[in-house]
Amino acid sequence: MKFFGILFLVVIFFSFSYNIKAQPLSSAPITISYANPQEYILGGITVSGIEFLDSDALIAITGLKEGDKVIIPGDQISNAIKKLWEQGLVGDVQVNVAGVEGNKIFLDFVLKERPRLSRYVFKGIRKPDEDDLKEKMDLVKGRVVNDALVKNTQKKIRKFYMDKGYFNTVVNIVPERDSLTSNMVILRINVDRKEKIKVNEVIIIGNDQLDAKKIKAKLKKVKGRKILKILPGNKLIKKEYEEDKTNIISYYNSQGFRDAVILNDSIGAHNDKSVNVYITVSEGRKYYFRNITWTGNYIYDDKALNKILNIKKGDIYNQEMLSRRLSYNPSGIDVSSLYLDDGYLFFSVDPVEVLVEGDSIDIEMRMHEGTQATIDKVTVSGNTKTHDHVIMRALHTMPGQKFSRSDLIRTQQTLAQMGYFNGEEIGINPVPNPATGTVDIGYTLVEKPSDQIQLSGGWGGYYGFVGTVGLVFNNFSIRNISKPKTWSPLPSGDGQRFSVNVQANGKSYQTMSTSFSEPWLGGKKPHSFTISVNHSINSLYGNGLTSLAAPTGFLHLSSITLMLGKQLKKPDDYFTLVHSLSYTHYNLHNYNFLNSFNQGQANNFYLTNTISRHSAWGKNNAFPTQGANLSFSVLLTPPYSLFDHINYQNPELPASTRYRWVEYNKYMFDNSWFTTLVPGKVRNLVLNVRANFGFISSYRRSTGVGPFERFVMGGSGLSGFNYLLGYDIIGLRGYNNNSIGPPGSGGVAYDKFVFELRYPVSMSQAFSIFMLAFLDAGNDWGSLSQFNPFSVYRSAGMGARIFMPAFGLVGIDYGFPLDVLPGYTPAMMRQHRLTFTIGQQIR
Repeated sequence: MKFFGILFLVVIFFSFSYNIKAQPLSSAPITISYANPQEYILGGITVSGIEFLDSDALIAITGLKEGDKVIIPGDQISNAIKKLWEQGLVGDVQVNVAGVEGNKIFLDFVLKERPRLSRYVFKGIRKPDEDDLKEKMDLVKGRVVNDALVKNTQKKIRKFYMDKGYFNTVVNIVPERDSLTSNMVILRINVDRKEKIKVNEVIIIGNDQLDAKKIKAKLKKVKGRKILKILPGNKLIKKEYEEDKTNIISYYNSQGFRDAVILNDSIGAHNDKSVNVYITVSEGRKYYFRNITWTGNYIYDDKALNKILNIKKGDIYNQEMLSRRLSYNPSGIDVSSLYLDDGYLFFSVDPVEVLVEGDSIDIEMRMHEGTQATIDKVTVSGNTKTHDHVIMRALHTMPGQKFSRSDLIRTQQTLAQMGYFNGEEIGINPVPNPATGTVDIGYTLVEKPSDQIQLSGGWGGYYGFVGTVGLVFNNFSIRNISKPKTWSPLPSGDGQRFSVNVQANGKSYQTMSTSFSEPWLGGKKPHSFTISVNHSINSLYGNGLTSLAAPTGFLHLSSITLMLGKQLKKPDDYFTLVHSLSYTHYNLHNYNFLNSFNQGQANNFYLTNTISRHSAWGKNNAFPTQGANLSFSVLLTPPYSLFDHINYQNPELPASTRYRWVEYNKYMFDNSWFTTLVPGKVRNLVLNVRANFGFISSYRRSTGVGPFERFVMGGSGLSGFNYLLGYDIIGLRGYNNNSIGPPGSGGVAYDKFVFELRYPVSMSQAFSIFMLAFLDAGNDWGSLSQFNPFSVYRSAGMGARIFMPAFGLVGIDYGFPLDVLPGYTPAMMRQHRLTFTIGQQIR
């Protein structure tokens, strides 16, 4: 009995150690001696206790199969249990002996599955963060919840917030059994972001040759406390921190330290809300360029290539500058563009350091010039509205032409300036074929809305309705008017422009205008044709409500303009020449707005010649970043006074006779120049400088300059009733409308200068907005003899431009006058003025 008692305890001990229980299926006794292992043939394996898992897959995981020889107890069973545990699918494993038949043994693996995910709930975070986290985490319903899942989830959430600057984020995940479903749990994810960590100080270690202040100046985002260490430092965001470390090495490389590396970096707590950043650098040696040689060049000699490279012996070794001078130089020509603009698409250059001696490096430029490539096929895709021929005629890369990289860039500019496509998504895909010496070019486009609508209205008291209705269709198709099935929602796709506008100020003022433009008259050459028609009525009423029954005077105006334009090839194809012929008829009756001319009719027949060059462009049409727009126009009427035999010096000459045929000559010059102040940045700071001049004179001194076509300056630059007389309305922000120059009659000479510093806030094609600070200066003179380009009135302020395709450009400016106008007191000039414009730029 004592022996059997000891044997029983030994059996219990080994059963616990190996988690094996002998449970016979028959009444015959099964004897397993754990002190004396025996070899069996595995007769079969079963799995029990599972609900979701596949039994065959689990058996395969154990590595055991029927017919195997197993020793019980032994390592094979222990390893099978271990393999099941490693999968993370089960929380408990027991192995039972289901039966023994001779030397065959049957095993049953009794498993307890781990709980599965029913759902998860966040607590302590904002809804946008929750949405972003759900995309990053792979928590799907039914997934097994184990320690690894919980830890990985915590890790991802902490990383998400660390990337945003929340370095002290605490994540606590609590599994909670789901009472509605068996073996399912709900994960309660509690997140405490804490506060964002800011940088107290950046400490550079190991810099013996470069000044720490200059190194830290290259850090764009990770900056310590500023302005005498009073203002807090920037927030520490991991992604930006990694980028700034790269900036440090780039700066070292630009100073000749090509071997510079960051040995280590660390972040140490300064207090609960800020940290110190420690960056240890190894500067290495400072290197210089010595000998630069060229091999494989036959088209251009060494002298020509060295001139473009512009690197001399003894210059500081700068790999970034070398690469820029070879491949892409935003401020000038580079070696690659020299070849690529001449058709050598298969050109390549490989700078090789052939000798490093002391602090000097010899470079060998190994070149492969290849042959000139010819354009084979040109395709466009993505244009769902604009017809192919409208795009193809605008391309500067046509089949059969020699390949040129500058032509690709010019084509990108042209497509963006058309206004039909998203400039930021214009794709250019050259596919070279070295075997044939040709290249296929594919352009991918994304259409954007280009039509505009202008609506405004209100009730002007006893004057009645006041408002404007305007429609501009910038991609119109007149040939598809008879094909309603092609409308979307109007006939479109041929690049024509059709506009109609109706404006009313109650009974006082009404105008109706329409215009149509065809940019390719005949469809073969870029010769534009435009016709516009306008009719306006301005009625004058006396004082009092009863006088509104009938006007006391009126001015009727009807005009028509025909315009022909041509794109020039010389000096370059940015130039255009436009000729326009216009006729305006005035009919006045008791129109006291013009004291010298209030009764009768006048005719204004004139020819305008304009030469312009438009190269300003940006990926977003509302925000040019480079180039310039220049325009010079001459407006001439026939010199009637030279042959009409009228004595214009006669003081008794009626105004209706003097102005029956309006006579003058007018000259206008406009220049707008754009430059990016910080090249390479995603959001560019852009300087826009504008200069405008205008002059009007007569053919004969005796006739003088009449009351038509003059200049009016001040305010927003929006046209008022003076538009009826052909006045040019010149805006000058910060001052009242029409407040600068001769009162009432307008001036005959003006100049204006504008400096604007622009910064983009949003450059979406659907909604663009940029901020600006401006300095304006200008003046308007009543005679040419008074003109003084430096005697100007100045203003300064800030504003914003908002562009929406449906409404055009909306401008808001807040200006402050810097000079006192004649007839005003300094107190009157101290007022700030808000200027609002829509659908136009301030001239």
